Amino acid sequence: MNNAKITNLYNLNETIAGEYLAQYTYPWEALKGISDFIKSLGPTLDPEKYEQRGEDIWVAKSAKVAPTACLNGPLIIDEDAEIRHCAFVRGSAIVGKGSVVGNSTELKNVILFNTVQVPHYNYVGDSILGHKSHMGAGSITSNVKSDKTLVVVKDCYDTKEEIATGLKKMGAMLGDNVEVGCNSVLNPGTVIGRNTNIYPLSRVRGVIPEGHVFKDKDNVVAKHL
Repeated sequence: MNNAKITNLYNLNETIAGEYLAQYTYPWEALKGISDFIKSLGPTLDPEKYEQRGEDIWVAKSAKVAPTACLNGPLIIDEDAEIRHCAFVRGSAIVGKGSVVGNSTELKNVILFNTVQVPHYNYVGDSILGHKSHMGAGSITSNVKSDKTLVVVKDCYDTKEEIATGLKKMGAMLGDNVEVGCNSVLNPGTVIGRNTNIYPLSRVRGVIPEGHVFKDKDNVVAKHL
């Protein structure tokens, strides 16, 4: 399932977790180890650039963190990131350089690459968001199936291949430069290829190929370059 491979979704130079992710084929394979990775990386960060703000919490000195934001570890907030009013980081999160975590946004067990924007009322859980990806206001990753069975990633538009993840909790894997429209729901096991746009109010599932526009499940069209 090439559309869902790390090498086809992400520029690994655009995250502090690049070497960690490089050991896996598919991004969801990295979800279980995010917490331990942060705990091992944090103590090695340059104290001239990062400060420790609590147990397993490292924040770049150039980052802007609102006093009303709630930060729980393990957590790394990279340089020039912005954590806005009433953001809630539950833990096991990496916030990339220049990224924005906005008002009432909640993060849990995630990797946000550099320059990611989740700026307004977003829930991002058990997910990995690629470089310059953006989630519109109110869009969320749904990370648990309603019947609580294990998540299966399905390529509905290309090979029809299915991969059992073995995970009860898996949100969405967004490639670089993905745009998610406002109030969209990314269902468990969603993978969106780089440079793809999701229409507002969408219900998305499965693997969406790169360079496309998702209008609805029956209307996924290639971009005209």
